[in-house]
Amino acid sequence: SLLGRPLVIALNRMDEAREKGIYVNARALSERLGVPVVATVAHMGMGLTDLFAAALAAAREQACPLAQQCSEHIRESLKPLNAILARPEIEEAFRVPRPLLLMQLAENDDWFLRELSEHFPAMLPEVEAARAEAQRRLPRPLSDELHADRHHRAALLFEAVTRLGAQEDSERWKRWLDELFLHPRWGLIGSLAVFALVLFMVFEVSAVLDGLTSARLAAWVGQWQPENTAGVVGRAVADALVGMVGIVVPYMLPLVLLLVALEESGIMHRVAFVVDRGFHAVGLHGGVAVPFLIGLGCNVPAISAVATTARGRERIVASLLITFVPCSARSAIVLALGGKYLGVQGVIAVFALAMLTLAMLGKLLGRRYPEDVRGLVLEIPPYRLPAWPALLRNTWARTSDILTIVTPLLVAGSVVLALLAHFGADDLINAALTPVTAWWLGLPVALGVPILFGILRKELSLLMVYQALGTLEISPLLDWVQILVFLVFLTFYIPCVSTFAVMLKTLGRREALFSVALSVGVALGLAGAVRLGAELLRFVA
Repeated sequence: SLLGRPLVIALNRMDEAREKGIYVNARALSERLGVPVVATVAHMGMGLTDLFAAALAAAREQACPLAQQCSEHIRESLKPLNAILARPEIEEAFRVPRPLLLMQLAENDDWFLRELSEHFPAMLPEVEAARAEAQRRLPRPLSDELHADRHHRAALLFEAVTRLGAQEDSERWKRWLDELFLHPRWGLIGSLAVFALVLFMVFEVSAVLDGLTSARLAAWVGQWQPENTAGVVGRAVADALVGMVGIVVPYMLPLVLLLVALEESGIMHRVAFVVDRGFHAVGLHGGVAVPFLIGLGCNVPAISAVATTARGRERIVASLLITFVPCSARSAIVLALGGKYLGVQGVIAVFALAMLTLAMLGKLLGRRYPEDVRGLVLEIPPYRLPAWPALLRNTWARTSDILTIVTPLLVAGSVVLALLAHFGADDLINAALTPVTAWWLGLPVALGVPILFGILRKELSLLMVYQALGTLEISPLLDWVQILVFLVFLTFYIPCVSTFAVMLKTLGRREALFSVALSVGVALGLAGAVRLGAELLRFVA
């Protein structure tokens, strides 16, 4: 290898290669590369024992394979540069194998050029002249010729050690699914059908789970009538825990589990491929589609994912837009309230409004930031049947903060709200927020504190609404227009303080504060417009 270190190659996913009719001769590949090559199927544990044994043997023997030689015409053109690098002072300064140093300087690597200019400034013109002379002898730029040569040698190696046979029958259904999901037109319909199926399954499962869990617990806790401050605190804690169970168990867990299943099965990446054209319309590429889909579970890891996959303007625009993707907490509230009081049509309307808002904001943000989007090669993983251990582990990873972060916040917020109500202090906060809650949104004044506390976690808003209204059955106190306006405002309002924190870390204070102002402005504007439209509709009807 170029690094001059012992090397063992794991030829993984051999089962998938066989399914596609590709058969690799690991022994022949090992002979040609000069290093041990071990065929493995890691997720089934096949070949791992042989791999560890080969790695231990290579470490003990310290046998370092020679670097793969370039084609003859490239070696000839690089001889002058190689002669310069053979000087003892250069080898002493860099302490890396000469083939590695030669390749890095031939491809104009920034770090190696900077080190060379710092330690041997007088030698830099000589190196640049040798590189220019090598490039003059070749039919294309030196870096392009090196890349093309690697591809050529890899293709020759592939032809020498592989055999193409018939694909296994198990591939037929996968090809049919790819023809559906990766089709420019039908792929979008297939993706929408998948998410419609997810919503339908969550509806059906949540109705059963809600009746088995939160409904019974709420009826039991409702019999408790506190008579003193300690009783008020105890009832608030009980209400918070019951409310949390009512959101997490029937709605959030099934939704996150299904989203993880789509990700593990490979469908999520195909959805990202299909929507690539739509993302290009707002100056993004489909590579950020996967973080957007992760945002359906939680905005925090989605923004972190964007920070690792995107740069510059694309990172800013994608992060700002992700804050408007309904996370599992907001989706659970929409499903809980909308599904119960507005029906399927109301839930679909809220999510459709979210998609429309994302598209419009993407266009507007595309004008605010200069466009600089490069092409992207998006890897499409093979279809896999999700394994239950991985499903449960990933679902737990995305919902475990409910126990560690959300539950204390829920309990503390519920206790604070109960004490504020007990001592009458909540009236001052609600009065200060009256212009927003009552005048603009048309909601009861008592919902000012719950909306304010929703900045901590969105789960707090719904639970505190129950707490503020004094009941889990809100239909006698809120009509369908008020419920719809509340859901729209909650969907676009600041996601949570955790999202703001990760925005502050990845984008800086200026863009994080702009995100807060944007979300508040959009939430107030859309909620006000929806209220006006719903009131007109009710008046006409």
